[in-house]
Amino acid sequence: MTPVPTTVIRHHKEKIRKCSLRFLHARPEMTFLRQREGFEFDATGFTLLAVDAPPLSPADAGRPLLLLDSTWRWLPQLLACLRGEPVPRSIPGRLHTAYPRISKVFDDPAAGLASIEALYVARRILGDDDPTLLDGYHWKDAFLAELRASDPL
Repeated sequence: MTPVPTTVIRHHKEKIRKCSLRFLHARPEMTFLRQREGFEFDATGFTLLAVDAPPLSPADAGRPLLLLDSTWRWLPQLLACLRGEPVPRSIPGRLHTAYPRISKVFDDPAAGLASIEALYVARRILGDDDPTLLDGYHWKDAFLAELRASDPL
């Protein structure tokens, strides 16, 4: 299977050293963009991963993925940069992140995954099961154990 083309828009305040996607920058199917003042992105024709959207399924194959990479409190700023008509989809099932989230100012949604976790599961659902996406992820083993236990796919 050809890797699913994926665009990641990262909030300008997101710290790359803490980003779960930082090991994927050299992959040819990945495009990384940085949101800044005045940034806009035409998301028409993309599958936008979102928490409260209809579930992603193999029927969604054929569209590139769009991930918005930020803390949960900055997500509205990234959404405001999107133009056009993306197709919002969520990760089905009840997966829990292995990433140790700690926020003193914002409550994270229970269904929220680390960006790398969401990317891996989404591409797996779309027929592109590539565990090397997780190679640089510190919590890879814990996440794969959670994935096996919940078996949403």
